[in-house]
Amino acid sequence: MYQKTVLPLLLVAALAGCSAETAEAPKEPVRPVKVVEVAPAAMTRQLSYSGAVRARSEAAAGFRIGGKIVERSVHIGDRVRAGDVLARLDATDYALSVTSARANLVAAERQVETADFAMKRADQLFKQQVAAKAQLEQAQLAYNQAVAARDSARSVLAQAENQVGYAELTADKDGIVTATHADAGQVVAAGTPVVTVAVDGEKEVSIAVPENDVFAFAPGKAVKVGVWSNDSVALEGKVREVAGSADPASRTFSVRVSLPADDRVLLGMTASVRADAESGQPLFSLPLTALARDPADRPIVWTVDPAAKTVHERPVTVVDFSDTGVRVSEGLKPGDLVVVAGTQFMSEDLKVKLAAADAEQASLATGSITPASQTR
Repeated sequence: MYQKTVLPLLLVAALAGCSAETAEAPKEPVRPVKVVEVAPAAMTRQLSYSGAVRARSEAAAGFRIGGKIVERSVHIGDRVRAGDVLARLDATDYALSVTSARANLVAAERQVETADFAMKRADQLFKQQVAAKAQLEQAQLAYNQAVAARDSARSVLAQAENQVGYAELTADKDGIVTATHADAGQVVAAGTPVVTVAVDGEKEVSIAVPENDVFAFAPGKAVKVGVWSNDSVALEGKVREVAGSADPASRTFSVRVSLPADDRVLLGMTASVRADAESGQPLFSLPLTALARDPADRPIVWTVDPAAKTVHERPVTVVDFSDTGVRVSEGLKPGDLVVVAGTQFMSEDLKVKLAAADAEQASLATGSITPASQTR
């Protein structure tokens, strides 16, 4: 009786143990992933820098004399013509200087007349052998000194008259006012900037380029220029000038790019300058989401074996980044399938499932980013 009861219980326990072992066996996960195929490497890269549109010729105008500003007749944005008055100084003291200089000139001219009369009289007396030759020579010397004093007085008068004219600040060329630095009531020294005028004519874009890319902007090189406010503006610019030394603060080189005439481009607009540069080594471009890190914090990507449908870790060498992509020089080859979504869930030999579009076009460059189209 006891044996008949124990055997069925042991059989049930054995079956239950088998079922538990079967239930505890983990099922291998299959994760869906999105991939891109690595495009062929390129030997060029595209550089992109932003800058401001400015006039090729722009200077801060100031008075050639010092004084108190009594009027500033222009404001930012005003258009001016050559000869237009930009500002005026109080010229009262300079006008008094003109009056004084004119009076001194009149007195000097009278001195010349007196010295001339004395010289002629001395000459007559010398010819009549009444006066000594020394008296004639002294009279001639006095006349020469009077003439020199008169010429000096004329120069002082001309200078004083010029200073009265300098009390008006006028525009040298046609242009537009881009900045004002002083206002009525302010006392300024000679040369102090009062108004900045951008001269009409050629415009340019000024950009700052780091030292590792400055050799890609040689004078005369053609570049592409666009403005942020209008995507339809696409201009052919030309590098006009590259600074001979780096800015001591930013360690960048100033590069100026000449622009063709276009009414849609206004002074002060933000523009982008794009130029191609030799990379010196083959570069593969990927989306930023493809880049991951291994436990040692080294850059890696996850590649997919399309036959086994498994992922594998691949160390890569990162060259640089952009807003939308990353460029690598080693670790990949054209045709590799790289995971671009879900990299945080990847592990070596993990089974994956490709998206429908990726599975159908696994042999094509679907979704790949051509290296030459990347910006820096």
